[in-house]
Parts: sequence; structure tokens; C-alpha cells
Amino acid sequence: MSVITHQIPPLIIRPLSAADSLQELTTLLHSAYRQLANLGLNYMAVNQSVAVTAERVAQGLCLIASEEPRLRGTILFRNPQQTHGCGWYDRPEVASIAQFAVDPTLQAQGLGRQLLQAAEAQARLSGATELALDTAEPATHLVNWYTRLGYRFTEHVQWSHTNYRSVILSKALV
Repeated sequence: MSVITHQIPPLIIRPLSAADSLQELTTLLHSAYRQLANLGLNYMAVNQSVAVTAERVAQGLCLIASEEPRLRGTILFRNPQQTHGCGWYDRPEVASIAQFAVDPTLQAQGLGRQLLQAAEAQARLSGATELALDTAEPATHLVNWYTRLGYRFTEHVQWSHTNYRSVILSKALV
């Protein structure tokens, strides 16, 4: 699979490499998801171990936003063959994202949108016609943000590892 590299001066969006620290990535996830944890939402990334981070990044293409030498954002892209787990995710044309995080000091400055656009580009390269994600239904600020970016509701899912009902949102890649 081809990989697209994007640059946001001085940040570079690129695939995670063996030289990158999974401990630093895990710390970034914990930091970025802290606000959601404070709302009582038990996202996996709130307190996952480095071992779980390693397992999750092995499930797809982990893109990171790097401001050398620091990791400032991440998004995990899964192509249609790697996407599964609910009715919408099981469709052959649907790719997905997960483990999406931006350093809290950089949130609301466009980096999240750039990471999402990089994942959308990867989805197109993979042959997907839809890019989907799930988030907590009570996280209305996230649902509203994704909706403004063209994502639409497809279904609800109750994952066994969460304490909330998730909404599956998807965007047509046309």
C-alpha cells in the first residue's frame, strides 16, 4: 500500500516508525483523552498500557504528527480488510479510524483536521468509498465536529470495553 506523507510546518504527518517511542505515543493518548475521562467516558485510550498501544498500532497504519523529536498527534487508519466489529464496519467498502489524538496544547488549531484528511487520503488509496469512526454518544462536541466535517450517523454500538453507547459516523469519499 502506498503511504502519503503530509507536512504542516513545522509538523510532519508520517507513518509511525520503529524509532518512535510507544511510551511517548501512549502518554500522548492519555493526555489527549484526559478531558473525555474527566467527563466519565471510559475510552480505551484513557488508560491503555504501552502493550495495548502496540497491539492497536499493529491493527492498521498508525500516522503520527511529529514536531521532531516530539509526537504531537496520531490517528490509526484501518483499511476495509482491517475494519470490522459492527454492521457498518463489516461492509467491504468501509475503512475506519481509531486512536485519534492531538496534544491538548495544539487542539483546535487544525492539526486534528490535517490528521483526519491524511486518513481520508489513505482510505481513498485503499479503495474504500467510506471512512468510518466511532465515538461516545455523550461526547456531543466530537459528534458535532465530525458532522461539520461531513460525517453522518450510521448506527449505535455498545462495545464491551466502554461505559457508553457509541455512535458510528461515516463519510462518503467521493
